[in-house]
Amino acid sequence: MIYEWRIYEAVPGKMGALNNRFAKLTMRLFKKHGLKVIGFWQAVIGTSNLLYYMLAFDDLAHRDKAWNAFRVDPDWIKGRAESERDGPLVAKVTSSILRPTNYSPLQ
Repeated sequence: MIYEWRIYEAVPGKMGALNNRFAKLTMRLFKKHGLKVIGFWQAVIGTSNLLYYMLAFDDLAHRDKAWNAFRVDPDWIKGRAESERDGPLVAKVTSSILRPTNYSPLQ
């Protein structure tokens, strides 16, 4: 099992729209394409325009297949365009691929 840790820096004033897109569109499409969500987080103390989330995959091939299918999904392409009618929601994306240590409770 591998995990992908993603951090989205929302464009100022767009965090609500970004959360709305995840809740109403992205989560459904993640499930459809085999992107298993571990969780989403926002800072209680710290930078407030960051959205953190983690996904789980069987291996890198599973990750590549799932992301590639998601990116070309017509519902994603249409939904993303509609959500960004007034400009982009995300200024920057950071992604890390993680493998648990042998003593990690999350394997």
